[in-house]
Amino acid sequence: MAKNQLTLGHSPDPDDAFMFYALATGKIDTHGWTFEHVLQDIQTLNERAMRAELDITAISIHAYPYVAGDYALTSCGSSMGDGYGPMVVAREPMSIDDLRGKTILIPGEKTTAFLGLNLLLGRGSFQHRVVMFDQILEAVASGEADAGLIIHEGQLTYRNQKLELVVDLGAWWQEETGLPMPLGGNCIRRSLGEQPMKEITRVLEESIRFSLDHREEAVRHALQYARDMGHDLADEFVGMYVNDWTIDYGTRGQQAVAEILRRGAEIGMVPSVESIDFVSP
Repeated sequence: MAKNQLTLGHSPDPDDAFMFYALATGKIDTHGWTFEHVLQDIQTLNERAMRAELDITAISIHAYPYVAGDYALTSCGSSMGDGYGPMVVAREPMSIDDLRGKTILIPGEKTTAFLGLNLLLGRGSFQHRVVMFDQILEAVASGEADAGLIIHEGQLTYRNQKLELVVDLGAWWQEETGLPMPLGGNCIRRSLGEQPMKEITRVLEESIRFSLDHREEAVRHALQYARDMGHDLADEFVGMYVNDWTIDYGTRGQQAVAEILRRGAEIGMVPSVESIDFVSP
C-alpha cells in the first residue's frame, strides 16, 4: 500500500455514508491522503480493530479500551445519543424488570448498546444471543427470543414489526448521568505518527462539515444504504447521529465516554483505561 493510502472502516449505514460522502465522492481536498473505504458491520469492525487491521475505523465505545494501545479516538466522528439511543423491544408490553431472566437478541458483545444494557439490568441478569443487527427485529417478531436490542435504523422502524418499546437506553443514560450516551466513534492508528494523525483527523472533520453544509445531496448519497427507509426517515436518522457532537466531542462528550467506560470497568465488562486520548486537527 502506498505511504499516503489509508484504509477507512465504517458501517454500511446512512449515518456513516452521510459522514463520509465528501471523501467517497472526491468533494474535498484530502491533502495528499487517499482512502480505501471498507464497509462492514460494527461487530466486524470492532473485531478488526482488536487485530489492528485498519488505519482508521469506526468503533463501538465499548470496544475502545481493548484497542487503546494501538488506536486513539479522533475528536470527530462520534455517534452520540442525546436523550435517545439503542432500544430494547418486545412483542408484548413489559417493564424493565421483566427483562431480567429473559433471552435478549443483541447486535454484538462489544457494542456500546450491550454495555448499556448490562449497566441498566446488571451483568449476568439476562441471557443473550448475538444476531446480525438488521435481523433482530424480524427474529423478535417471529418469536425467536423474548426481546431484542436494536441499533441503527431499527430505532425508527421497529413499529413496522408491531413491536413494543421496553426501554430507550439513551433516555435512561441521560436521566442517570445527565450526559449524552456515547455509542460509537472513529479511531486512528497510533503508529501513523502524531502529525499525520492530526492531518488525517482534519480531513475527516472536513468531510463531516461538508455533508452538514450540503445536507440534501449527502442524504441522497446515504439513501443507498437506508434499509426500509425513505428520504424523510433517512434524513431523520442521519440528524440523530451526525450533528454538532460528530464534529467534536467537546468537554461533555469526552466526559460521557469516560463515564460509560468507568462504569463498564466497575462491572468488569471493559479493562480500566487511565486516560482516553482524543486526536484533534
